[in-house]
Amino acid sequence: MTSDPKTITLSLLFGIIPSLLWLWFWLREDKKNPEPKGILAGVFFLGMMAVVFVLPIQQFMKENITSYHSQVVLWATAEEIIKYIAVIIIIRKTNLIDEPVDWPIYLMTSALGFASLENVMFLIKPLSYEPIMIGLLTGQLRFLGSTLLHTISSGILGISLGLSFFSTKFRKKINLLIGLILAVSLHSLFNFFIIEGANVDIARTLGFLWLTAVIVMLLFEKLKRMGEVN
Repeated sequence: MTSDPKTITLSLLFGIIPSLLWLWFWLREDKKNPEPKGILAGVFFLGMMAVVFVLPIQQFMKENITSYHSQVVLWATAEEIIKYIAVIIIIRKTNLIDEPVDWPIYLMTSALGFASLENVMFLIKPLSYEPIMIGLLTGQLRFLGSTLLHTISSGILGISLGLSFFSTKFRKKINLLIGLILAVSLHSLFNFFIIEGANVDIARTLGFLWLTAVIVMLLFEKLKRMGEVN
């Protein structure tokens, strides 16, 4: 890894800024009953630290699982579960989740923290060996693709949990499982498409991801209405 201060600074700026922009967007959607900024900052930070725990797990999978497709699915599974755990560490034994929309807010905050550190690590190499504009273009592609992917996949899990907010404990567990399956499926499909980029229309892949984002936004609004009614 490079030790050049300029490269590290640019990587930090253009790795974290996209995540902060997405976070600002989603928090604006919950401005009627905002979550404590300190708690959100803690969730964001733990989301970043989740990368540190995911990497050795993924390396272990890479060394011990021969099936390429199984690797991709298990990598996605590890990321989604650890992003979820980052939230649980903060909110357990608290009353911070007091309305349905809180679930996607906290999970997407964790996901954006995760994506920000992942982006920083991803950008260091192109910014070290390529002209700055090429490296920044890579950063913009991460903004359009990977950062959005993490946000939406965790958002799907959050929405699934939010939809069961007023349900029984059993139903909440079922929705947790459904949300994880959907999040991992989306995450895995996107990774398959990107890795096979030479044979897949990247524009269509991003289009599908943005369409999913619109659906998540609509469901997010539904959760807001659920909270207002109850």
